[in-house]
Amino acid sequence: MTLKAIYRTQLLYTILIVLSLMNRWTHAQEPRRDAEYPPPAILKMAKPFHDICVGKTGVTEEAIKEFSDGQVHEDEALKCYMNCLFHEFDVVDANGDVHLETLFASIPGSLRDLLVNASQNCVHPEGDTLCHKAWWFHQCWKKADPVHYFLI
Repeated sequence: MTLKAIYRTQLLYTILIVLSLMNRWTHAQEPRRDAEYPPPAILKMAKPFHDICVGKTGVTEEAIKEFSDGQVHEDEALKCYMNCLFHEFDVVDANGDVHLETLFASIPGSLRDLLVNASQNCVHPEGDTLCHKAWWFHQCWKKADPVHYFLI
């Protein structure tokens, strides 16, 4: 197994954990940010994918942080950054569209149901480009649980 495949598998497990946390509704609307969340090990593991996609898209760190910790906003480079991450995680179909079944298939059976449930309202992306569709998924997940959502 290649290093990229190992990172991708670990990151998919992380996504599952984050999405499962999104199932737990809270009254707070501020994102959780402390020494333990987002998990430092996840941020470290995701850094190579982050760096690749920042380089490919030219997105600013400020745009990523604002979307993750602040407000949903429109930014073409950010949208393409999100699309790049999906491609780096290898969860796209032959047309380059995010393929949730591929994502689900990458997760062990007992955890797959959690991911499926967390994604129930975020399955039919809108947008004219792959970048716009990737952004649609992220803004949907962020709106579904602004406390636990974070963007690497």
